Amino acid sequence: MSKTLEEKPLEQMVISAQNGDTAVQNYLLKSYQPFIAKCVSEVCKRYINPKMDDEFSVGLSAFNEALFSYSPERGNAFLPFAKLVIKRKVIDYIRANQKAIKAVSLDESYDEVQMENPIEIHVAREKYQEKQNNSLLRDEILEFKEKLKEYKLSLYELTEISPKHRDARESAIHTARVLYEDEVLREYVYQKKKLPIKNLNKKVDVSKKTLERNRKFILAIFIVLSEDFIYLKDYLKGVGQ
Repeated sequence: MSKTLEEKPLEQMVISAQNGDTAVQNYLLKSYQPFIAKCVSEVCKRYINPKMDDEFSVGLSAFNEALFSYSPERGNAFLPFAKLVIKRKVIDYIRANQKAIKAVSLDESYDEVQMENPIEIHVAREKYQEKQNNSLLRDEILEFKEKLKEYKLSLYELTEISPKHRDARESAIHTARVLYEDEVLREYVYQKKKLPIKNLNKKVDVSKKTLERNRKFILAIFIVLSEDFIYLKDYLKGVGQ
């Protein structure tokens, strides 16, 4: 049975699992444990033992969640999607369980065991968390750059064409939210990789000319909204709503 499953495309197996094939689901959960451990390790910045580390259990549960929330219509491959879900869940776990943070990395010479001053321990933890967050933000930006390529966009280009005025920027972000929240328009973008200018114009109080001018920026914000970008989405909180 395993050999038969190995011959199937991964995305096809994911769909089978979603349709209730528990044999396929169990096969994927077992076969992709090294992948899950690697994703968790990238967040925790240390070796992850699947049999001993609680973070691995969180990652395994997240992988299973990704199996059932994945949608091929969105244009993503499954593994990059699963990686983002795993990282998000492990980050949430670490934040909710600060005691899981052992110490900062050895190269910075912090050792919580040797610290008796609670202020030093707090500072060490803060630096450790900051380092983690910066690393994960870099990962998200790399993922974002790859996703932009699918829409024939680039990060450099966005810095050039982003609306300069705050009101115009917020209006464009609001338009991207309207676009993402409308199922029909959302599917159009996933399929065509471009804005449905005519139909979108009917949904927002923005001129067609303005939509054309800001279409690349709107598409970029749409991408952020439609992916599991934890940190990039933080920049959009409360904007254009």
